Amino acid sequence: MYSQIAANKRNTVLILAGFVGFIGFIGALFAAVYGDSSIFIFTLVSDIIYASIMVFLSSSMAMAMTGARPIAKKDYRSLYNIVENLTITTGLPMPEIYVIDDPAPNAFATGLDPAHAKVAVTTGLLNIMDKDELTGVLAHEISHIKNYDIRVSLVAFALVSVVGYIADIGLRMISYTNRRDEQDSPVGVIALLFTSILAPLVATIAQMAISREREYLADMSAAEITHYPDGLISALKKLDEHGQPMRRQNTATEAMFINNPLKKRRTNSLFRTHPPIEKRIERLERAKDNI
Repeated sequence: MYSQIAANKRNTVLILAGFVGFIGFIGALFAAVYGDSSIFIFTLVSDIIYASIMVFLSSSMAMAMTGARPIAKKDYRSLYNIVENLTITTGLPMPEIYVIDDPAPNAFATGLDPAHAKVAVTTGLLNIMDKDELTGVLAHEISHIKNYDIRVSLVAFALVSVVGYIADIGLRMISYTNRRDEQDSPVGVIALLFTSILAPLVATIAQMAISREREYLADMSAAEITHYPDGLISALKKLDEHGQPMRRQNTATEAMFINNPLKKRRTNSLFRTHPPIEKRIERLERAKDNI
């Protein structure tokens, strides 16, 4: 498990480096098409600044987007006690706890690191889960914190936003170019158009792949923390049976939840933010004897 934490920290750096390189490539393409090297410098610097701001604000933005509100121990004593016990078991700091007023059963964790982590659950989750099931779900979210998945997720979320921002600029520049009388290179413009359309797609697929692997790892980690995989297995079955779209839907936070908060999609696995619940249950069942 410690090797996976180290791998996640390395992955954060690699993701950051990869996206910065990708952004640099797009900036260089802009500069080549329009014959102005300052475009490359401006694109790279402004987007690094934008990404940094997004990373630090993403946690608060996620809470605002989902309508999550912080709770006091006296209001949700059982919930608070379960989280507190899990943090004692794992040796983590106590995260801030939030509740989302939504009948759809779901939960997520976010934050830059364990010292700044936040956990949110919906009222729908609290209403249908028994203590063992709720403990399994919360152990899953605590695992995201322990394994530094939350940082990988925030960085990926921020940089995908940056790529989308750049793509939008690229499409606007192409539109402007088409209205000018100057004869720009049609090959360059086509390349810029292709990149502006393809870049967000590639970035999103990468983000979704990261999310799917995080879910499998967090399931296994949760089972190890609780020493009772049946609790999470039962919770996943309930999520599959009672899952429904959340009232506040946003694709930006989709990958953070334990279960897809949007309408159920019948799409290719490349475009899934979450692995199928039946496969998650199968993995937990197979791992029972080793936990």
